[in-house]
Amino acid sequence: MYGFEAMTFNIHGGYLEAIVRGHRSGLLTASDYNNLCQCETLDDIKMHLSATEYGPYLQNEPSPLHTITIVEKCTLKLVDEYKHMLTQATEPLSTFLEYCTYGHMIDNVVLIVTGTLHERDVQELLEKCHPLGMFDSIATLAVAQNMRELYRLVLVDTPLAPYFSECITSDDLDDMNIEIMRNTLYKAYLEDFYRFCQKLGGATAEIMSDLLSFEADRRAVNITINSIGTELTREDRRKLYSNFGLLYPYGHEELAVCEDLDQVRGVMEKYPPYQSIFAKLSYGESQLLDKAFYEEEVKRLCLAFEQQVCTGG
Repeated sequence: MYGFEAMTFNIHGGYLEAIVRGHRSGLLTASDYNNLCQCETLDDIKMHLSATEYGPYLQNEPSPLHTITIVEKCTLKLVDEYKHMLTQATEPLSTFLEYCTYGHMIDNVVLIVTGTLHERDVQELLEKCHPLGMFDSIATLAVAQNMRELYRLVLVDTPLAPYFSECITSDDLDDMNIEIMRNTLYKAYLEDFYRFCQKLGGATAEIMSDLLSFEADRRAVNITINSIGTELTREDRRKLYSNFGLLYPYGHEELAVCEDLDQVRGVMEKYPPYQSIFAKLSYGESQLLDKAFYEEEVKRLCLAFEQQVCTGG
C-alpha cells in the first residue's frame, strides 16, 4: 500500500469496491464458454445464459432471436451496473468513472459524423453507438459541415469540449480529417486522464499510469501503421502521438519516420515490454497485431484488478 490511503479509502470507496469485486462472480466461466461453443442456435445460447446473470436481460425476448439482440442485452447489463456505480460514487471516484466513458463518446462522435458523410440514416447510426458514450445533443451531429460547426453547434456543452481546442478548423469533414480529429481527441483525452490519475497518487497513479501508457503506445503504433502511404506528413504523424508513455519521446521520433511495418517492428523491439507482442508476428504480418495488443491489454487489466483499496483497481 502507499502512504495512509488504505486507512481512509473504505470511507467513500469501500462499498463500490465490494460491488465491483462481487461482479467478478458473475463473469462467464471457461465451462460456460465451452457450453456456448456447442450451442447450435441463438435460442440455445439464450437457454444457457438464462442460468447466468445475463438471464434476466434475455428472459422476455421472443423467438426468433437476432444476434444484435443478444449483444444489446448483454451490453445493457454492463451499462446498468456501471451507471449504478456512477450514481453511488463520490469524488474523486465519480470523476474517474466519467473519464472512463469519454473514449466511448469520442467513438460515437466519429461514428455519427462518418456515417453522415456517407449518407447513412442517423437513427441507424444512433443504434450502433455505445450506450456509455451517449449525450443529449448527439443526434444533431449530422448537421455539422466542418470542425468549427461541430464544436459550436454540438460539442461545446459536452465533456469533450476542452479536447477540441486543437481540432477547430474550417476544413470540411472528409475521411482523412475525421480520422485526424479522432486521434487528436484521443491524444488530448488520454493526456488529461493521465494527469488526473497522477494527481490522485498512490496505487491508482501507478496502475493507471501503466494502463494509460500502454494505450498511448498502442495508439502511436496504430497511427504509424495506418498512416503509411497516406498524405499525412511525418510532422503531422508526430503531433498525433500522446506526450507520455514508454515510447515517449525517443520512440515517437523513430516511429514518425517509419515507412513500413518491419521498421515499426524494429523500433518496438527495442522496448522489452513490447518484444513479446511482436515476437508473435511474422515479418510483414500486421493482421494479428491488434489481437496481440488486445491480449496484452487483458493481462494488464487482470493484474490491475488484483490491486485493492485504490480507484484504478
